[in-house]
Amino acid sequence: MSGEQKHDYHLVDPSPWPLIGAFSGLLLATGGLFFIHGKPSGSLLLIAGFASVIFTMFVWWRDVIKEGHGGHHKSLVQHGLRVGMALFILSEVMFFFAFFWAFFKAALAPEFVFDGSHIFEEGVKVVEGVWPLVGIETFNAWDLPFINTLVLLLSGTTVTWAHYALLRNDRKNLIRALLITVLLGISFTCLQAYEYHHAAFGFKDGIYSSNFYMATGFHGVHVIIGTIFLAICLIRALKGDMSPKHHLGFEFAAWYWHFVDVVWLFLFAFVYVWGS
Repeated sequence: MSGEQKHDYHLVDPSPWPLIGAFSGLLLATGGLFFIHGKPSGSLLLIAGFASVIFTMFVWWRDVIKEGHGGHHKSLVQHGLRVGMALFILSEVMFFFAFFWAFFKAALAPEFVFDGSHIFEEGVKVVEGVWPLVGIETFNAWDLPFINTLVLLLSGTTVTWAHYALLRNDRKNLIRALLITVLLGISFTCLQAYEYHHAAFGFKDGIYSSNFYMATGFHGVHVIIGTIFLAICLIRALKGDMSPKHHLGFEFAAWYWHFVDVVWLFLFAFVYVWGS
């Protein structure tokens, strides 16, 4: 990685992190499934998978930063990285689209198996149901969820403030805005955990609850990842590691954070307000 790169192409050294990241994701997914189904090892696998994913993020980003310092990120490489990040966010849009599809399918055409039999058995009587299911006490959208919405909207404003401060080479306001954004991200996660702790329904209490926890839970995971992403940008800003012309990592963190904001607005509007 040492020395100035003489060409514009993205040629990287052999790296173990893509393979390790794939295994970490598999471990995380397996742990999540085991945890949902109440397996004894579910919690341990879930924590181990999440920790390994976070570790892979750190070491992979470290190597990318080293590439940038070594002069490897020419304009063509930066364009390729931007396209890659845009495609990654597009894949995340499709990921959440699946949850919204499942939610609207259940909400717009709720069905109930009358005699408790398996829905695919022959002769089963299926009748029209209600939404949310009877007995499910939903959240008041204008209570804690609305506060969380304000927190995320404010964080979107502060990360934009940080971006403009960086473009003006205003390091003081860049650090200040990034610190506020990270604190707002942590606040959102804490409020979401508090909401889960006081929820009147569990994950297995029906299609509404499982949809709710899957959609908001995965969004919460993305908030945690985005907060870590921005915290790394804050550390780099404190070290003077970004400039108005060289801040690709911060640019991607801002894109990701705005994506997280937009997903939450859809969750708030449809899951909390309309769906309840």
